[in-house]
Amino acid sequence: MKANQQDIIKAAEILRKAHEDHVPCPPLHDFIDADDIEAGYAIQEINTQHWIKAGRRLVGRKTGLTAKAVQSQLGVDQPDFGMLFADMSYADGEDIPLGRLLQPKIEGEIAFILKRDLTDEQLTISDVMGAIDYAVPALEIVDSRVESWDIKIMDTVADNASSGLYVLGSSPRKLSEIDLHLCGMVIEHQGEPISTGAGAACLGNPLHACLWLAKIMVKSGRPLKAGDVILSGALGAMVNVTGAGVYELRISGLGSVRASFT
Repeated sequence: MKANQQDIIKAAEILRKAHEDHVPCPPLHDFIDADDIEAGYAIQEINTQHWIKAGRRLVGRKTGLTAKAVQSQLGVDQPDFGMLFADMSYADGEDIPLGRLLQPKIEGEIAFILKRDLTDEQLTISDVMGAIDYAVPALEIVDSRVESWDIKIMDTVADNASSGLYVLGSSPRKLSEIDLHLCGMVIEHQGEPISTGAGAACLGNPLHACLWLAKIMVKSGRPLKAGDVILSGALGAMVNVTGAGVYELRISGLGSVRASFT
């Protein structure tokens, strides 16, 4: 059954309260159909507008569910997206207070920074490549406002695609310097490998995720603009953040980036 507007507004308020009070909330699929992606995006948009009006600055987007295995688990056949705000960004190696997070996990990605707007309704992969200024390695710290990560597709979409924080590397590379399909990835915690992968794990190539995102952003009326950050999706398994310490991501041809939790 399609969610009514009252339920959508209620769900948005529940997620905002969980964010503001720093206390996880029960799953939204208790009262909204777990497969209702349209309702999930309606909830996300209500809160996006709320946060922008409250003064948060929108600086990019993220794609999630870019791995086919994860899509199968949640019963979907395409990625999802969420908003990136300026207050979600940390610099390479900067201390990240664990108190900002509820139940964090971490994954390694490639981030792209745009030099041109992507506003055409018939975008191509060459349009996307031409609009990218540079790429950097990125650690996305995903988080959920839903208790115990008890999420279905609607819950994660509504919860801004389970966004938390992100850390960008500080050594930019041009696309011509990277093999985006074959580049290998490893995340280490305290020197021990905890996640490995490659560019091909992200929809076959992270640029495919960027094209999907750019197209859907045009359709949604919130197109990507010059200066925006794109987190293109995980290159390997997402793992739990187990406490204070350093997580370091290395991507071949792209360099490294560290998240330092305190």
